[in-house]
Amino acid sequence: MDKELISRINELAKKKREQGLSEQELQEQKKLYKIYLADIRGQFSATLDNVSIKEADGTEIPFKQAYAKKPESK
Repeated sequence: MDKELISRINELAKKKREQGLSEQELQEQKKLYKIYLADIRGQFSATLDNVSIKEADGTEIPFKQAYAKKPESK
């Protein structure tokens, strides 16, 4: 993640708390938040790609596949 992006997000957050933001700065803040959240979601998704669930029978299933599995009806 880009340190300059985080720094700018923090600058805008501080300015918003202290004196408020102009319309242009609000738009910039929204854009930067979208970029930041997309990056966080990408990192989280990549982490989940490396996680697996061990079934009772000993087999391992990738987490995303196990999560997508529909529960069996009783």
